[in-house]
Amino acid sequence: MSVEQQLQQIIQAAVTFQASDIYWLPTTSAYQVLAQTAGKLETLMTLELAAAQQLINHIKYRSNMAISDHRRPQLGAMPYELAAQTLNLRISAVGDFLGRESLVVRVLYEAAGVNLQYLVPKQRHQLTGLLQRSGLILFAGPMGSGKTTTMYDLVRELRGQRVIMTIEDPVEIYEPKFLQLQVNAAAQMSYAELLKVGLRHHPDVFIVGEIRDAETAQIAIQAALSGHLVLSTIHARGVHGILPRLAQLGLAPATVKQALAGVSYQRLVPVTDGTQATLFDIVSTPHELPVQTARLMTAKWGQIIDEQYANGRLSTTVATRLKEA
Repeated sequence: MSVEQQLQQIIQAAVTFQASDIYWLPTTSAYQVLAQTAGKLETLMTLELAAAQQLINHIKYRSNMAISDHRRPQLGAMPYELAAQTLNLRISAVGDFLGRESLVVRVLYEAAGVNLQYLVPKQRHQLTGLLQRSGLILFAGPMGSGKTTTMYDLVRELRGQRVIMTIEDPVEIYEPKFLQLQVNAAAQMSYAELLKVGLRHHPDVFIVGEIRDAETAQIAIQAALSGHLVLSTIHARGVHGILPRLAQLGLAPATVKQALAGVSYQRLVPVTDGTQATLFDIVSTPHELPVQTARLMTAKWGQIIDEQYANGRLSTTVATRLKEA
């Protein structure tokens, strides 16, 4: 099997899992090739050191990275054609203190190639209803839970009706009908700077990959208050953690509640039929959220889990883990 054929085999296996990332990680005498799906790592194969390094060099060559440099951090990118699907791959490589190189490939799917299953289908209708408003809609959840996929799935219904701009780091899903901008710190194109530029383009809808600092949060709030629909993600362990997180970023609670159109927390969960589906905790009236509470989730979250468990869609283990979230 050629190196290119082996790479195709690995990427095909990862896409079958709808993996977000593929890892080449060194062990004492071999390399583990792993795929991350819904926050879990699946082992795709084990490679001998020489074979793994050959494959890593092949990827680095195709991504315009320095093959001879195995120690310093490097970033690269390349498109990849797989059957009728075009993938955009983002590559990150770095060597450890022993000089062993590890490599991570972020798999960015075309919008049409992304599958999103809602555990409770009516929750999608609840979320799409929020798009009829102006304001800020925030999505929280663990890494790999599909927050970006959710935002794209919802906003695609507005294609042709509104001008949609995305600002991401990096662009995770290619959607030719959106105006997609990518953060580039080296070129002084931060989330905040691109949001400022974006406002001058007068889009109707923004997708902002992540609110991670005070400046980005402030501009996103301003855009929402000025009549735009803004969707973004934020780090919080539950819907009740979103307001405290915004307060940490220096935003006044009264301003936040005026700007917020909805908040959601999501988890990608295994279903008893062997598939995976997304479960949401949605608050469509965020002005009613308590500023401080010991609870991370709403009472509705537990009720939905109990209903899905009673219907046989969630195992005891999964239902228990979700209720402990």
